[in-house]
Amino acid sequence: MRLVIGSDHGGFALKESIKKHLAERNIEVEDYGTFSEESVDYPDYALKVSLAVAKGEFDGGILCCGTGIGVSIAANKVKGIRAAHVTDCFSARYAKEHNNANVICLGGRVTGPGLADMIVDEWLDAEFQGGRHLKRVEKIAEIEREYLHGEEC
Repeated sequence: MRLVIGSDHGGFALKESIKKHLAERNIEVEDYGTFSEESVDYPDYALKVSLAVAKGEFDGGILCCGTGIGVSIAANKVKGIRAAHVTDCFSARYAKEHNNANVICLGGRVTGPGLADMIVDEWLDAEFQGGRHLKRVEKIAEIEREYLHGEEC
């Protein structure tokens, strides 16, 4: 499994902690930045990570910002990305099992490193269940095709 990870300054410390955890699990991770706590714009890193996942260069992505909300909003603007802002293990598992989330977003200022590791593990260890959930994910793709890159409503 190959993952890509990115953050802004608010998620930097959590990103670094998650990278260590993934290394302990022998999961290959490529870090797309940022590489310090100097202030940067979260959409830039959300875009880099999301494009790499959407192009199939990685099996999934992890994004961190202060709350996880900003990166999730930005990531979901990329066609083919199903980014889930997760704050608990149950949501992380269901994000994969039911929504086939290919990016998870966490908040460095609201989620501690121990919980973040558990959230990441739940997401990684879960598998998309398909079935009735596949129909729903396909409907999301229809919405993308119709509205994400089309004219404004």
